[in-house]
Amino acid sequence: MTAPHVDKLRIRVFADGADLKNIRELAANPRIQGFTTNPTLMRAAGVTDYKAFSLDVLKVIGGRPVSFEVFADDFPTMEAQAREIATWGDNVYVKIPVSNTKGESSCPLIRRLAKAGVKLNVTAIMTLEQVKDVGEALDPAVPAVVSVFAGRVADTGRDPIPHMAEALELLRDRPKAELLWASPR
Repeated sequence: MTAPHVDKLRIRVFADGADLKNIRELAANPRIQGFTTNPTLMRAAGVTDYKAFSLDVLKVIGGRPVSFEVFADDFPTMEAQAREIATWGDNVYVKIPVSNTKGESSCPLIRRLAKAGVKLNVTAIMTLEQVKDVGEALDPAVPAVVSVFAGRVADTGRDPIPHMAEALELLRDRPKAELLWASPR
């Protein structure tokens, strides 16, 4: 039995990074269907002006989806940053961590932003309970990405495939939410 060609699979490949030259090269590849970055990657790449870099990325990638992450840790500032980032383009998803560094859930913020029509990429999800809570906070009519760190789940010695299958089932009633296998190893 032959495996189907990658173009026949029901998956989308997103590139993750913060090097504009690399992003430009990847944007020339039609198999790359979206992009994502985060403040840590930007800092490591020497980015000093977050907004200017992000606007440059938007020029390079055309209309493909891209996720830019908030960098605040308190929810009022996260919300202000998210609302600003969302204005940068129709293809922009705002990356919100599932919790802040104090372990407080971002779901109330996610609910407010989704209700306001902000496209979200909820990131750093590790547990099925977090998937369930995020799914309930999302607006079913607003596109969203649910980024489960399946690679990190695998690092714990558990098979991430059943975990991701159950996560997909938990998001069944959110037709505009895409499940993203994040942090691959």
